[in-house]
Amino acid sequence: MFGAIGRWFKAVWYKLTGAMDQARRGLDTDPHVMRAKFDEIIKDKVNQIHTYKQAVATLIAQQEKKMAKVKSLTNEVQKLENLKAGALAMAKQAVAKLQGEGKTNEVVHADPNYKKCLTAYNDFAATLTEKQDHIKDLEGDIGEYDGSIANHKINLQQLQRDIEKLKSEAADAVADVITSKEETELADMINGISKDGMGKELQNLRDLRHEMRAEARISREMAGTDTKVQEAEFLEYARSNTATDEFDALLGMAEETEGAETAASEPEQLEKTSSDSILPE
Repeated sequence: MFGAIGRWFKAVWYKLTGAMDQARRGLDTDPHVMRAKFDEIIKDKVNQIHTYKQAVATLIAQQEKKMAKVKSLTNEVQKLENLKAGALAMAKQAVAKLQGEGKTNEVVHADPNYKKCLTAYNDFAATLTEKQDHIKDLEGDIGEYDGSIANHKINLQQLQRDIEKLKSEAADAVADVITSKEETELADMINGISKDGMGKELQNLRDLRHEMRAEARISREMAGTDTKVQEAEFLEYARSNTATDEFDALLGMAEETEGAETAASEPEQLEKTSSDSILPE
């Protein structure tokens, strides 16, 4: 029992599913619905491209930021190079003065000016090395951004072309659906199987045409129109034959006819002569 109920519910579900699928197909094949769906897909694609563009723009902004940082560090490096060169020049000047006074290297190394120049030089050199390494890293990142952004730009161009193709495909698809539906409806109407009532209406028109023709024929018969038509035909036939006989006579083709008429008239003349001889004098 429960199995039968389960099968019944399944059958009902299948029927409802089939009806929904058929209804969905009917909607999907509607040109307006198809156009709306294509427009929705195109809109989603355009939004995706817009999001993609924003991401690429962010990459470009990061690249430009790093490029600006490289430019700033390059200026700092140049300044550090100058400071380093200045500290070295001051140290050379101090050493030359001390050596001119006959001071030993130990005394020179202990001189405050020498120590100050040496400390500054070392600081400038360390900072310079650090900034140069930073610039190298940034330039590596910028190079990677170049390759990545170039690829993304190519992808964006391809996506834009896909959008244009999709728009063209949408127009072609809608046109094909409209044409196919028109051809199907026309064929169904001609075959009398149209589902929208056109086939039945066409058949009614055909039946009405036959009925009107039959009614006109009956009306002609009742009004004696057919008899008049026959009389006109007989008169036309007589006129044609008379004209033909006259034409044959002119051509000398009526001898046999005249001989036959003469043979036919001889008995009448004999009969008249006999009757005349019997009369009293």
